[in-house]
Amino acid sequence: MNDEHGLEEQDVDILFFEIGGGVFGTDASQVLRIDRSLPEDITLPELGRLHRGNRALVFDTPEGEGHLKVDAVRGVRSIPVTQLRRMPPTTGAAPYAVGVCLDEAHTVLLIDLVETARTQGTQGRH
Repeated sequence: MNDEHGLEEQDVDILFFEIGGGVFGTDASQVLRIDRSLPEDITLPELGRLHRGNRALVFDTPEGEGHLKVDAVRGVRSIPVTQLRRMPPTTGAAPYAVGVCLDEAHTVLLIDLVETARTQGTQGRH
């Protein structure tokens, strides 16, 4: 799709996932694969209490692979960059909360997986 300057609008592939009753997103390019979760995988209780937690998003960190437990993976969709908003520094949000996007009239918090591992002080299994 072209804008008024003849440039192509950029899209970002966002992987949508569930933790507790909430839907969250992350840059799909961070995700290496989706795996079964193990007890030592990272959790983010501040985003909601896991219902099942039987899946894990696997991602690269400087220390090796990180694994974040999630309840479900909803899929990947291309979102125009213009629909993404960075988290303002004044919000006091956690460092892993990098922004938001609108998904079917719902605001979805965007998570940086590497920063999630860093803030949790553990990488999950390696």
